[in-house]
Amino acid sequence: MTLDAIDKKLLFLVQSDSKKTTKELSLKLNLSVTAVYERIKKLEREGIIDKYVVLINRSKVEKGFVVFCHLKLIQHTKEFLTKFESEVVKLKEVLECHHVSGDYDYILKIVVKDMEAYREFLVTKLTTLEHIGSTHSTFMISEVKNTTVVDI
Repeated sequence: MTLDAIDKKLLFLVQSDSKKTTKELSLKLNLSVTAVYERIKKLEREGIIDKYVVLINRSKVEKGFVVFCHLKLIQHTKEFLTKFESEVVKLKEVLECHHVSGDYDYILKIVVKDMEAYREFLVTKLTTLEHIGSTHSTFMISEVKNTTVVDI
């Protein structure tokens, strides 16, 4: 699907605030409510709009301690990768898990209450997963930029 300028502006608006009504969007785009609705439905059908979510202020729910954990597996076999990935997705503290190139195999973004909670998570959950060779944790000092808006 080729996106025109209106689709791109619509996607920017929806990414910035998905609670905007089709009427509000139609006013910003100078289109009818029906035209906006149809464009949104088409973007959803094409899989360009994947889902709608609510972003939570982590510090307000005692999950303000952010850790980036670099992780190395003991071997790079398909079996070990598949097993690790199937287990790590079950850990609720892990918001993101990326298979990466370089010195480590994975980078995890983990949120917990504090250092004590991270130690507990590391000892009782993460390092109990099979095939982990080593981990290296980096703690967030402050968040300079965090956006979910993809510029199209």
